[in-house]
Amino acid sequence: MFTSEGKKIIHTDKAPKAIGPYSQAVRANNFIYTAGQVALDPISGELVGLTVEEQTQQALTNLFNVLDAAGSGLKYVIKTTVFLKDMNDFSKMNSVYAEFFNEGFPARSTVAVAGLPKGALVEIEAIAIPAPVHGGE
Repeated sequence: MFTSEGKKIIHTDKAPKAIGPYSQAVRANNFIYTAGQVALDPISGELVGLTVEEQTQQALTNLFNVLDAAGSGLKYVIKTTVFLKDMNDFSKMNSVYAEFFNEGFPARSTVAVAGLPKGALVEIEAIAIPAPVHGGE
């Protein structure tokens, strides 16, 4: 759905519903801005995984599904921001992150935070561009 401001609101049932007054993603000016994704199961809305590795896996899977619904994908991500409850988990998160992003890594910032929704250990948001419509890559 396009709003009167020219923004397209992105929604998919393959990622958790927003738990507040925000959208899963918004497409504007040929960029896709995602909300932060934590390790919530899209169906139950419950937190998945006890470790930062498990939660990073689910958060990135959710991010993939949001980007896919927006006509993009992980290889079109230009910037991510990772929020960690504990910066000591950086290398563990980074190992899983590297499984999702390979050559041509997006720019990234990682920050430690005092807390995350539902007690999550990691949250990841992204800015991406749409996939080319002509199929050439």
